[in-house]
Amino acid sequence: EVQLVESGGGLVQPGGSLRLSCAASGFTFSSWPMSWVRQAPGKGLEWVSTIYNSGGITYYQDSVKGRFTISRDNAKNTLYLQLNSLKTEDTALYFCAKGGRTTWSQPVGQGTQVTVSS
Repeated sequence: EVQLVESGGGLVQPGGSLRLSCAASGFTFSSWPMSWVRQAPGKGLEWVSTIYNSGGITYYQDSVKGRFTISRDNAKNTLYLQLNSLKTEDTALYFCAKGGRTTWSQPVGQGTQVTVSS
């Protein structure tokens, strides 16, 4: 059974930083591209970033380029998202998902809440 457990969210002021983690189990993590997606209040799921298997290829939504960094540790079966220079519009429930930029699967975890507010 695929399990993805997100953590690291919180309340932060605009301009602040957070580091999200996603612990994966139940599948061969190193064989899959992985993505972060988010859901803002009252909106649908939105793709944020993808990292491919070896970690050498990454993609970002335009609105987060230069501010967010995706990474992975295949030895620990863990996906990360470093969020810097946070803006109020980054407020959302963040999920990790199996799959790539256009092929990510519906998230199975509970997500981790990021709230950016002064």
